[in-house]
Amino acid sequence: MCMLEERQKNDIRNVNKAISDFRKNFQKPETRREFDLSDPQALKKDRPARLSDNDPRCTISGLQKFMGEDLNYHQRMKFQKEQLREWSLQQQRDWKNALADQKFADDLYDKNRIELDQKTMEQQRKEEESRRAVCAATKDFNRTQAAELAERKKLEKCQKMKEDMDEISSLLQGDLLSENPEQAVSSFGRHRVITDRWKGMNRDQLMAIRYSQQQQVLEKLRLKEEEHQRDAEWDRQSIQAAKAHLILERHQQRQNRERRRALDNINAELSQEQKSKNIYLKEEAYSNFPTGQYYAQFNTTSR
Repeated sequence: MCMLEERQKNDIRNVNKAISDFRKNFQKPETRREFDLSDPQALKKDRPARLSDNDPRCTISGLQKFMGEDLNYHQRMKFQKEQLREWSLQQQRDWKNALADQKFADDLYDKNRIELDQKTMEQQRKEEESRRAVCAATKDFNRTQAAELAERKKLEKCQKMKEDMDEISSLLQGDLLSENPEQAVSSFGRHRVITDRWKGMNRDQLMAIRYSQQQQVLEKLRLKEEEHQRDAEWDRQSIQAAKAHLILERHQQRQNRERRRALDNINAELSQEQKSKNIYLKEEAYSNFPTGQYYAQFNTTSR
């Protein structure tokens, strides 16, 4: 009996729990038809009288929208702050990316530069070795050429010495060094000579040539003196012409200044005369006011 009673209590408890769960899950107060009349959160759930500046319910007669109001100020400011934050973050990311790219480019440039320097040094080393090898080969070739040239010059010197001795002996035995004047006489006449055998002129011929040279020197000095006098005369005439031109130019400047001074005086007199006329006309205009007789004359004419 106790077990049966306990079982019944458990069944009743389970049924009540199932009913409570069903009501809690499927029979909520907000699902009732009359819940709108007794909803404690009705005012909070209700739509406000004005949602935004573009709300179609904001008519003129509703007085819900006035000039100068801005309901979206906080949202706009929040959006702007968020946008500024995104821009700042984007700029930071761009800056970091630019720094990374610059660092990568610098590293790549340094690496390429180091490789290029290494290649250049290797190329210079190879060129230096090749230059040394060429220099060594050239030095050996030059040494060989110098030895051959020295030997050839030695042989040529010996040969030339032998030829010179033969020529000296031939000249000593010939008529060239004996200074025989008859050997220079040409077969076409005694007034002509053989140039390769002629030993020179005699004393009388030399004196005649020297006299002719002295006459030429004197003539040249005379021509130079005449040219010097002619240049001096031209310089004197040029200086006189320049002085005359300077005097004429100063005279013209003086006349121009006098004409300009006279013209300025005439302009000043004309200006003073014009000012006097203007003052007189102004005084005459201010002193001749229209009188009653002037108006009566017009009235009589109109009648």
